[in-house]
Amino acid sequence: MQKTLIAAALASALAVPAFTAQAQEATSPHTFTGNVGLFSQYVFRGISQTNEDPALQGGFDYSHASGFYVGTWASNISWLTDSTAVTGYKSSSVELDVYGGYRGAIGETGIGYDIGLLQYIYPGSRNPGAVKADTLEAYAAVSWSFLSAKYSYSLGDTFGVNNSSGTWYLDLAANYPITDALTLNLHYGIQEFSGSINGVSNDSQASYEDWKIGLSYALPQSFVVGVFYTDTSMNSTQQTFYTNASNNRFVGDDQYVVFLSKTF
Repeated sequence: MQKTLIAAALASALAVPAFTAQAQEATSPHTFTGNVGLFSQYVFRGISQTNEDPALQGGFDYSHASGFYVGTWASNISWLTDSTAVTGYKSSSVELDVYGGYRGAIGETGIGYDIGLLQYIYPGSRNPGAVKADTLEAYAAVSWSFLSAKYSYSLGDTFGVNNSSGTWYLDLAANYPITDALTLNLHYGIQEFSGSINGVSNDSQASYEDWKIGLSYALPQSFVVGVFYTDTSMNSTQQTFYTNASNNRFVGDDQYVVFLSKTF
Protein backbone atom coordinates (compact mmCIF):
# COMPACT_ATOMS: atom_id res chain seq x y z
CA MET A 1 0.00 0.00 0.00
CA GLN A 2 2.79 2.41 0.90
CA LYS A 3 4.49 1.83 -2.46
CA THR A 4 1.17 2.47 -4.21
CA LEU A 5 0.67 5.75 -2.39
CA ILE A 6 4.23 6.86 -3.11
CA ALA A 7 3.82 5.98 -6.77
CA ALA A 8 0.55 7.90 -6.93
CA ALA A 9 2.16 10.93 -5.29
CA LEU A 10 5.07 10.85 -7.71
CA ALA A 11 2.72 10.50 -10.65
CA SER A 12 0.72 13.50 -9.44
CA ALA A 13 3.85 15.59 -8.93
CA LEU A 14 5.23 14.74 -12.36
CA ALA A 15 1.97 14.97 -14.28
CA VAL A 16 2.28 18.59 -15.42
CA PRO A 17 5.91 18.36 -16.64
CA ALA A 18 5.17 15.07 -18.41
CA PHE A 19 2.17 16.47 -20.26
CA THR A 20 4.15 19.59 -21.11
CA ALA A 21 6.97 17.49 -22.58
CA GLN A 22 4.49 15.47 -24.63
CA ALA A 23 2.87 18.65 -25.93
CA GLN A 24 6.26 20.07 -26.92
CA GLU A 25 7.12 16.78 -28.62
CA ALA A 26 3.82 16.73 -30.50
CA THR A 27 4.36 20.23 -31.87
CA SER A 28 7.84 19.49 -33.23
CA PRO A 29 7.89 20.12 -37.00
CA HIS A 30 10.58 17.47 -37.53
CA THR A 31 9.91 13.77 -38.06
CA PHE A 32 12.52 11.03 -38.47
CA THR A 33 11.55 7.50 -39.50
CA GLY A 34 13.34 4.36 -40.60
CA ASN A 35 12.50 1.05 -42.19
CA VAL A 36 14.11 -2.33 -42.71
CA GLY A 37 12.85 -5.41 -44.51
CA LEU A 38 13.82 -8.93 -45.54
CA PHE A 39 12.39 -10.03 -48.92
CA SER A 40 12.54 -13.38 -50.70
CA GLN A 41 13.72 -11.33 -53.70
CA TYR A 42 13.84 -7.69 -54.83
CA VAL A 43 11.32 -7.02 -57.60
CA PHE A 44 11.32 -3.51 -59.09
CA ARG A 45 8.72 -2.62 -61.69
CA GLY A 46 8.09 -6.30 -62.32
CA ILE A 47 11.77 -7.19 -62.82
CA SER A 48 13.82 -9.21 -60.31
CA GLN A 49 16.89 -7.19 -59.34
CA THR A 50 18.51 -10.06 -57.41
CA ASN A 51 18.19 -12.96 -59.87
CA GLU A 52 15.32 -14.23 -57.66
CA ASP A 53 17.59 -14.39 -54.59
CA PRO A 54 16.75 -12.79 -51.18
CA ALA A 55 17.21 -9.10 -50.49
CA LEU A 56 17.85 -7.06 -47.36
CA GLN A 57 16.54 -3.51 -47.65
CA GLY A 58 16.23 -0.43 -45.49
CA GLY A 59 16.19 3.33 -45.37
CA PHE A 60 15.81 6.55 -43.38
CA ASP A 61 13.53 9.54 -43.95
CA TYR A 62 13.24 13.07 -42.64
CA SER A 63 10.10 15.14 -43.10
CA HIS A 64 9.13 18.65 -42.05
CA ALA A 65 5.66 19.84 -41.12
CA SER A 66 5.80 22.20 -44.10
CA GLY A 67 5.68 19.19 -46.44
CA PHE A 68 9.36 19.05 -47.38
CA TYR A 69 11.11 15.68 -47.06
CA VAL A 70 14.38 13.90 -47.91
CA GLY A 71 15.41 10.29 -47.57
CA THR A 72 17.68 7.46 -48.57
CA TRP A 73 17.11 3.75 -49.18
CA ALA A 74 19.33 0.79 -50.11
CA SER A 75 19.13 -2.85 -51.20
CA ASN A 76 21.45 -5.56 -52.42
CA ILE A 77 21.19 -6.26 -56.18
CA SER A 78 22.85 -8.50 -58.77
CA TRP A 79 21.27 -7.56 -62.12
CA LEU A 80 24.24 -5.53 -63.38
CA THR A 81 26.75 -8.34 -62.89
CA ASP A 82 24.28 -11.05 -63.93
CA SER A 83 24.70 -9.72 -67.49
CA THR A 84 28.21 -8.24 -67.52
CA ALA A 85 28.56 -8.76 -71.28
CA VAL A 86 25.55 -6.49 -71.79
CA THR A 87 25.82 -3.96 -68.95
CA GLY A 88 29.61 -3.70 -68.85
CA TYR A 89 29.61 -3.84 -65.04
CA LYS A 90 32.36 -6.00 -63.53
CA SER A 91 31.19 -5.39 -59.95
CA SER A 92 28.04 -3.89 -58.46
CA SER A 93 26.05 -5.33 -55.57
CA VAL A 94 24.16 -2.38 -54.05
CA GLU A 95 21.45 0.03 -55.13
CA LEU A 96 21.41 3.31 -53.19
CA ASP A 97 18.52 5.73 -53.65
CA VAL A 98 18.53 9.37 -52.55
CA TYR A 99 15.37 11.43 -52.90
CA GLY A 100 13.66 14.60 -51.80
CA GLY A 101 10.49 16.49 -52.50
CA TYR A 102 7.38 18.16 -51.24
CA ARG A 103 4.03 16.63 -50.33
CA GLY A 104 0.73 18.09 -49.22
CA ALA A 105 -3.04 18.11 -49.64
CA ILE A 106 -5.43 20.10 -51.78
CA GLY A 107 -7.68 21.90 -49.31
CA GLU A 108 -10.36 19.69 -47.78
CA THR A 109 -10.75 17.50 -50.87
CA GLY A 110 -8.86 14.55 -49.42
CA ILE A 111 -6.57 14.60 -52.47
CA GLY A 112 -2.86 14.43 -51.70
CA TYR A 113 0.05 15.29 -53.95
CA ASP A 114 3.77 14.56 -53.97
CA ILE A 115 6.49 15.95 -56.25
CA GLY A 116 10.23 15.34 -56.12
CA LEU A 117 13.46 13.95 -57.50
CA LEU A 118 14.89 10.44 -57.08
CA GLN A 119 18.50 9.49 -57.82
CA TYR A 120 19.30 5.79 -58.25
CA ILE A 121 23.00 5.09 -57.59
CA TYR A 122 24.79 1.82 -58.44
CA PRO A 123 28.36 1.83 -57.08
CA GLY A 124 30.78 -0.51 -58.81
CA SER A 125 33.37 -0.86 -61.54
CA ARG A 126 32.54 -1.14 -65.24
CA ASN A 127 34.33 -1.63 -68.52
CA PRO A 128 35.50 1.45 -70.46
CA GLY A 129 32.66 2.93 -72.47
CA ALA A 130 29.92 1.14 -70.54
CA VAL A 131 26.87 3.31 -69.84
CA LYS A 132 26.35 4.13 -66.15
CA ALA A 133 23.26 2.58 -64.64
CA ASP A 134 22.79 5.60 -62.34
CA THR A 135 19.42 7.18 -63.11
CA LEU A 136 17.77 10.47 -62.13
CA GLU A 137 13.97 10.67 -62.22
CA ALA A 138 11.53 13.48 -61.53
CA TYR A 139 8.18 12.31 -60.22
CA ALA A 140 4.69 13.59 -59.46
CA ALA A 141 1.99 11.65 -57.63
CA VAL A 142 -1.61 12.12 -56.53
CA SER A 143 -3.59 10.08 -54.02
CA TRP A 144 -7.12 9.82 -52.73
CA SER A 145 -8.35 7.41 -50.10
CA PHE A 146 -6.73 4.04 -50.96
CA LEU A 147 -5.95 4.98 -54.59
CA SER A 148 -2.77 6.55 -56.00
CA ALA A 149 -1.06 7.33 -59.29
CA LYS A 150 2.60 8.25 -59.80
CA TYR A 151 4.40 9.39 -62.96
CA SER A 152 8.22 9.18 -63.11
CA TYR A 153 10.25 10.84 -65.88
CA SER A 154 13.93 10.12 -66.53
CA LEU A 155 16.23 13.12 -66.91
CA GLY A 156 19.08 11.18 -68.54
CA ASP A 157 20.18 7.69 -69.52
CA THR A 158 17.91 5.19 -67.77
CA PHE A 159 19.22 2.11 -65.93
CA GLY A 160 22.14 1.66 -68.31
CA VAL A 161 20.17 2.06 -71.55
CA ASN A 162 22.00 4.51 -73.80
CA ASN A 163 20.25 7.55 -75.26
CA SER A 164 17.11 6.97 -73.19
CA SER A 165 16.41 10.38 -71.65
CA GLY A 166 12.66 10.96 -71.48
CA THR A 167 11.84 7.38 -70.50
CA TRP A 168 8.82 7.30 -68.20
CA TYR A 169 6.97 4.99 -65.83
CA LEU A 170 3.34 5.19 -64.75
CA ASP A 171 2.42 3.49 -61.46
CA LEU A 172 -1.27 2.97 -60.63
CA ALA A 173 -1.94 1.48 -57.20
CA ALA A 174 -4.73 0.59 -54.80
CA ASN A 175 -4.08 -0.38 -51.19
CA TYR A 176 -7.49 -1.36 -49.87
CA PRO A 177 -7.89 -2.01 -46.11
CA ILE A 178 -9.87 -5.22 -45.72
CA THR A 179 -9.59 -5.02 -41.92
CA ASP A 180 -7.63 -2.81 -39.53
CA ALA A 181 -4.62 -5.08 -40.03
CA LEU A 182 -5.09 -6.73 -43.44
CA THR A 183 -4.59 -4.76 -46.68
CA LEU A 184 -5.11 -5.78 -50.29
CA ASN A 185 -2.30 -4.40 -52.51
CA LEU A 186 -2.89 -3.92 -56.24
CA HIS A 187 -0.57 -2.34 -58.82
CA TYR A 188 -0.40 -1.80 -62.58
CA GLY A 189 2.59 -0.17 -64.27
CA ILE A 190 3.70 0.96 -67.72
CA GLN A 191 7.44 1.30 -68.48
CA GLU A 192 8.00 3.24 -71.70
CA PHE A 193 11.57 3.76 -72.97
CA SER A 194 12.53 6.65 -75.25
CA GLY A 195 15.35 7.12 -77.76
CA SER A 196 17.16 4.67 -79.99
CA ILE A 197 20.55 2.98 -80.44
CA ASN A 198 21.98 2.53 -83.95
CA GLY A 199 18.54 3.03 -85.46
CA VAL A 200 16.81 0.52 -83.15
CA SER A 201 14.27 2.08 -80.80
CA ASN A 202 14.71 1.50 -77.08
CA ASP A 203 10.94 1.17 -76.89
CA SER A 204 10.96 -1.98 -79.01
CA GLN A 205 13.72 -3.49 -76.87
CA ALA A 206 12.92 -2.52 -73.29
CA SER A 207 9.33 -1.24 -72.82
CA TYR A 208 6.76 -3.41 -71.06
CA GLU A 209 3.83 -3.48 -68.62
CA ASP A 210 3.74 -5.06 -65.17
CA TRP A 211 1.20 -5.77 -62.44
CA LYS A 212 1.07 -6.98 -58.87
CA ILE A 213 -1.49 -8.36 -56.43
CA GLY A 214 -0.71 -9.02 -52.80
CA LEU A 215 -1.72 -8.99 -49.15
CA SER A 216 0.02 -7.32 -46.24
CA TYR A 217 -0.73 -7.82 -42.56
CA ALA A 218 0.21 -5.40 -39.76
CA LEU A 219 1.76 -7.03 -36.70
CA PRO A 220 2.55 -5.55 -33.26
CA GLN A 221 5.65 -3.36 -32.83
CA SER A 222 5.25 -1.86 -36.35
CA PHE A 223 6.09 -5.12 -38.13
CA VAL A 224 4.38 -6.01 -41.42
CA VAL A 225 4.34 -9.42 -43.11
CA GLY A 226 3.14 -9.92 -46.65
CA VAL A 227 3.12 -11.80 -49.92
CA PHE A 228 2.56 -10.66 -53.49
CA TYR A 229 2.44 -12.05 -57.00
CA THR A 230 3.95 -10.08 -59.88
CA ASP A 231 4.15 -10.53 -63.65
CA THR A 232 4.95 -8.61 -66.84
CA SER A 233 3.68 -8.34 -70.40
CA MET A 234 6.46 -8.50 -73.03
CA ASN A 235 7.08 -9.73 -76.55
CA SER A 236 9.93 -12.13 -77.34
CA THR A 237 12.40 -9.31 -78.06
CA GLN A 238 11.73 -7.64 -74.72
CA GLN A 239 11.93 -10.96 -72.89
CA THR A 240 15.40 -11.47 -74.37
CA PHE A 241 16.41 -8.00 -73.17
CA TYR A 242 15.43 -8.93 -69.59
CA THR A 243 17.10 -12.35 -69.61
CA ASN A 244 20.30 -12.69 -67.56
CA ALA A 245 23.27 -13.63 -69.70
CA SER A 246 24.95 -15.53 -66.85
CA ASN A 247 22.26 -18.20 -66.42
CA ASN A 248 19.76 -17.51 -69.21
CA ARG A 249 17.05 -16.68 -66.64
CA PHE A 250 14.19 -14.42 -67.66
CA VAL A 251 13.77 -12.11 -64.65
CA GLY A 252 10.46 -10.59 -65.72
CA ASP A 253 8.44 -13.78 -65.45
CA ASP A 254 5.61 -14.41 -62.97
CA GLN A 255 6.90 -14.82 -59.45
CA TYR A 256 5.95 -14.65 -55.78
CA VAL A 257 7.60 -12.56 -53.09
CA VAL A 258 7.20 -12.89 -49.31
CA PHE A 259 8.55 -10.33 -46.90
CA LEU A 260 8.83 -9.13 -43.32
CA SER A 261 9.42 -5.43 -42.66
CA LYS A 262 9.50 -3.00 -39.75
CA THR A 263 9.23 0.77 -39.42
CA PHE A 264 10.69 2.71 -36.52
